[in-house]
Amino acid sequence: MNSYTRFAPIYDRLMREDIDYDRWSDYIEDIFTHFGKTPKLICDLACGTGNITIPMAKKGYDMIGVDKSPQMLSIAREKAGNQELDIMFLSQSFTKLDLYGGCDAFLCMIDGFNYVLSPKTLFQIAKRIKTCFLEPGGIVIFDLSTRYKFENYIGNNTFVYDKDGIFYVWENKFYEKNGLSDMYINFFEKDGAHYKRFCERHLQKSYKEEEIKKIFLAAGFEKIDCFSPLSFTSPQKTDLRIVFVAQ
Repeated sequence: MNSYTRFAPIYDRLMREDIDYDRWSDYIEDIFTHFGKTPKLICDLACGTGNITIPMAKKGYDMIGVDKSPQMLSIAREKAGNQELDIMFLSQSFTKLDLYGGCDAFLCMIDGFNYVLSPKTLFQIAKRIKTCFLEPGGIVIFDLSTRYKFENYIGNNTFVYDKDGIFYVWENKFYEKNGLSDMYINFFEKDGAHYKRFCERHLQKSYKEEEIKKIFLAAGFEKIDCFSPLSFTSPQKTDLRIVFVAQ
């Protein structure tokens, strides 16, 4: 479930159609400026194939990329190597984060924490970051897909994609009571005259804004700000994601 094992080789091709990673990297740097932060070492949690890690490294930051999928990290390392970037990539779940020292900033972008299905587990992650690895004066930046997105966009809908040799059927079920979105994706990847089929199942949880603030304050953070994506304006009811900044 949500291992990205077979999905990893085509992940970039699909995600780059929806996410402007360079713009997000610029925005992260704008957040640093907005809050008066000048981090040197940054840890990018759930870094995937390095789509945020690598642009941040190109901006001059020392980066550590953490992801539990060896397949995703293999692609990230290859991409970084091709650009002669020295980035440490660690195969870990962020629920069992174990770094070699402290970092000035932590990132978890494009839904990473939505995969944490238990508020208790998210609290434990936040507390471990704050007490064990975040340097004094450090900052944590992350975004979450909103309940509005899960209810009104993903919902119980089925999506079909057919482009450039990739065909998939994405079936969704949203459980209002616990805020869980169950996503089941059947992929068919063109292989010569035939298609290879594989399946991915992903579970994500929607968190309310106040719930996130309560969790991170309880974990020891003193201040939590939140914004509409790629902006410094307050979140709107129809936002598909919210950006959080914890200090």
